[in-house]
Amino acid sequence: MTRPEPTPAPATPRRTRMSAAERRATILDAAIEVFAELGYQRSKISTIAARVGVSEPVVFQNFGSKSALFAAVLQRAADQLADNARPALESDRSVLAFLTAQMSPQHLEALHAHGSAGVLFSDAMGLTADPEVAAAARSAVQRVAEVLADLIDKGQQAGELRQDLDPNTGAWWLLSTLAAHRFRAAVLQDHAALEEQLATLSLETLTGPARNS
Repeated sequence: MTRPEPTPAPATPRRTRMSAAERRATILDAAIEVFAELGYQRSKISTIAARVGVSEPVVFQNFGSKSALFAAVLQRAADQLADNARPALESDRSVLAFLTAQMSPQHLEALHAHGSAGVLFSDAMGLTADPEVAAAARSAVQRVAEVLADLIDKGQQAGELRQDLDPNTGAWWLLSTLAAHRFRAAVLQDHAALEEQLATLSLETLTGPARNS
C-alpha cells in the first residue's frame, strides 16, 4: 500500500522590512500615544520602543534624544490640528460652522481628554527648562495660531466674521480660550454651563458688529 505524500507545511510569510521613513513614522505614532497617556516626565523610551517592537537604541538612532522625540511629537500634533482645519480653508465649508464646532464644550472635552493632543500641548507649556522642547512647543503653537488666523481671514472675506478684527489677534484669543479649558475644568467642579456661555460669547465676539473707529 502506497503511503500518501505528506502535506507540505505552509511557507512562513517573509516579513517586509520597513523603510527608514516608515520606521520613523511608526516610532512617532507610538510616542504620541505614550506621551499623551503618561506625560513627558513619566514616559520612558523603553515603553515607546516596546510598543513598536524595537530596541531602545533604534529609537535613539531615529530621534537622538527623548526631548527631540517629544519635539517631533509636538510638530506632528500641530500638523494634525492644521489638517483638521484644512477642509474649512480649502472648500466652501462655512468657517463660522467650523469654529462653532471647535468651540463647543463637547469638542473641548475631547481635545483635552486623557491621551489627546491637548494634553501634549499643556504638558509642553510646563517644560520651559528644556530649550529643545520649549522651542518645539512655541513653533507648534504658532503653527496652530497661523491656521486660525487664516480661518478668520477667510471668514471675513465670506462676510461671516466681523471685518474690524485683526486675524492674528483673533487667532491668539481663540487659542488662549481653547488652551485654558483644562484650567477651568480643574478649578470648577461643574463647568459645563460656563463652557456653553464662553462658546456663545466667543462666537458673538467673532460675528458681532464692527466697532466704530
